[in-house]
Amino acid sequence: MLDNFAVVLPVFIVVGAGYLAVWAKLFSDDHIDGMMDFAQKFAIPCLLFSAVSTLDLSQDFGWPLLLSYYTGSTICFFAGLMGARLVFGRAWPDAVAIGFACLMANTALLGLPIMERAYGREALDPNFAILSVHAAFCYFIGITAMEIASAHNKPPLKIAATVTRAMFRNSLMIGIMLGFFVNLTGLFIPGVLSDAITMISSSALPIALFGLGGVLYRYKPEGNMKEIAWICVLSLIVHPAIAFGLGYYLADITTGQLRAAVVTAAMAPGVNAFIFANMYGVAKRVAASAVLIGTALSIFSASIWLLILP
Repeated sequence: MLDNFAVVLPVFIVVGAGYLAVWAKLFSDDHIDGMMDFAQKFAIPCLLFSAVSTLDLSQDFGWPLLLSYYTGSTICFFAGLMGARLVFGRAWPDAVAIGFACLMANTALLGLPIMERAYGREALDPNFAILSVHAAFCYFIGITAMEIASAHNKPPLKIAATVTRAMFRNSLMIGIMLGFFVNLTGLFIPGVLSDAITMISSSALPIALFGLGGVLYRYKPEGNMKEIAWICVLSLIVHPAIAFGLGYYLADITTGQLRAAVVTAAMAPGVNAFIFANMYGVAKRVAASAVLIGTALSIFSASIWLLILP
């Protein structure tokens, strides 16, 4: 257990360093926003482009991996949605935002570094396979549900246009789509350009983790603790449990894919959960507090799941 804790802890020390830097006023909110903009709009898209463009689609992009992860993801979305509506009495738009927090795990900023620390960089290909459809899957479900919840007789074609426009403006989606284009066409990338992309992508995770700490400093937990606890239980326990249960009994899944599915599923809600809530102006305090508290609890939950995994 202590060994697994030692694997996870450095990732959160970097997050904590960003948190303390903003607390000590060494970094302003503008500095952190600039770091996160660079990470999310340039560095992580470059990382995803590099990874997806070189994925062995026949080996790494397997249905048992995606089924074991995204079944749990979908179940947790609807559990979060219906729990918020029926148990906690939230309005439908609030309930969708709470469901989205259960759906949108922090696959990149936490999942990748913890997986790399635990199993090495060579073990990340299944993670990239999950990541390659993560943004599209989550935003499709979340935006569609939110548009329906707040439609007010909006025509279906207008809802579809809103969903499509939001997805194709996402920088992560652009990096992933370009990566698939290169992978499927065999397009040659000049060495100079490839080296530049590698330089940018190598900075993605440490900058993003540090910036995440700075972002989390803004969102102090307050109120709505039952909803926040519900999100954390679904995100940190139920989702990885479903991924482990399905993956364990799927004959075609490899040990590496099982690890990737469970570790990724065990991550706290990502900052995108708050961005989504903020975009629609609903359940912002719940989403922000769930990101903060869930990230802190991930130190322990991720260590336990690493102990359980083969």
